[in-house]
Amino acid sequence: MKYQEALNYLYSFVDSERKLPRLPEFNLPRTTALLEAFGNPHHALNSVVIAGTKGKGSTAAILESIIRTAGYRTGLWTSPHLHSYRERIQIDRQLISQRDLSTCVAEAQKIVRNLDPTVTQGLTTFEIGFAIALYYFAHQQVDLAILEVGLGGRYDSANAVTPILSIITAISYDHMHVLGNTLAEIAYDKAGIIKPGVQAITIPQPPEAMEQLVRAATESETALWVADEEHKRKTRWFKRQTEPDDSQYPLVRFNPLDHYHNDIYASMKGVFQRENTSLAIGAAQLLRARGFLTNDQTIKQGLATVHWHGRMEILDTNPTYVLDGAHNGASAQSLMHSLDQLFPDQRRILVFGTTQDKDLARMLPALIPAVDAIVLTRSHHPRALTDLNKLAMQIQPWLRQKTHHTPIVLKNDLSEALTEAQKMAESDDIICVTGSLFVVAAAREALGLDHEQD
Repeated sequence: MKYQEALNYLYSFVDSERKLPRLPEFNLPRTTALLEAFGNPHHALNSVVIAGTKGKGSTAAILESIIRTAGYRTGLWTSPHLHSYRERIQIDRQLISQRDLSTCVAEAQKIVRNLDPTVTQGLTTFEIGFAIALYYFAHQQVDLAILEVGLGGRYDSANAVTPILSIITAISYDHMHVLGNTLAEIAYDKAGIIKPGVQAITIPQPPEAMEQLVRAATESETALWVADEEHKRKTRWFKRQTEPDDSQYPLVRFNPLDHYHNDIYASMKGVFQRENTSLAIGAAQLLRARGFLTNDQTIKQGLATVHWHGRMEILDTNPTYVLDGAHNGASAQSLMHSLDQLFPDQRRILVFGTTQDKDLARMLPALIPAVDAIVLTRSHHPRALTDLNKLAMQIQPWLRQKTHHTPIVLKNDLSEALTEAQKMAESDDIICVTGSLFVVAAAREALGLDHEQD
């Protein structure tokens, strides 16, 4: 099978990333049956599963770098990809080769062909890709597979795996049409990856989200660790119970960074990366009990060498480009906060494009007041928000609140949008490209950044 034929086969299934996903498309029994047909490759793997609204990919990359630096062979499954499908399946941060992916897809085709139609009906691109990733990791004998949840957690394919550690990153509003309109509903779905006998780690969450995580940990009779920078010593706290018992379901709050006294350098920039870093270090510390022996040096070296394109990616150009896939209100706020810290005095030109399902009511108030000029654009992704005139109208209420004039330009072509932004900018200004990973990917390609391309 040729590589393009392999891609065509993968995309021949229901692709919930290229259209708006619906809950019925998520089917754990189908994933379980598919993995069984593949020989249950996940049973041969030590795995970590990562859920959350934002920071999943960054946390996965940081943890992978720490574990790999310590001398272990790592598998990494993430989504979506920026430029090539092969980004989703990596070993030791090397993309699966075209040849290996084609071989795995050819094997998958044989397996699927022999499956009962009740299993293959509704099979998604994500599910078949996930099974292939586990199959590949098992055959390559990775020491640790780090698996990013695609959407939610409770019904996601990754939840067919029983990991040795569950990680939940920051929870905020996103994918409400699938997960629910409240933080409690969203957190309930993500808390589904907390399993009996498997330790879990998270960061401080909004109270209604944390309540769901605490409940899931209590029901699973498992420990939930909270990586909290504000906490200076290990203490135990409990879900409200009639008679709290120190031997029952401890929830442990600790500060993974406290030991380092700021003596660490993280190559990934952005204020929000600090909590991802704290979470990844905490996860690495918990994994020591499972035989993954890291020390201060490997943690520091892992942090210093990690990279993750499209997340607070800063280009040393004139003007400076900042590429970030912020796609909800919380991540947009974090992005602007990071720009305040890193570039407090520079003008900002915003190049913004997003997808149809994103929560503009929370994104726009975070972005528009904090920029000096705006270029609205779109990617060529099928889910891209294409009506730029309507988007411009939605921005007007926040423009009218500003004390100075903020020019706004509409460009359907991303390359033209970048050219327009460059015309607006002085050499020491910031051009910030954000709104979706698909827009960031198109910007990276237009700017000629090195990447593998399908």
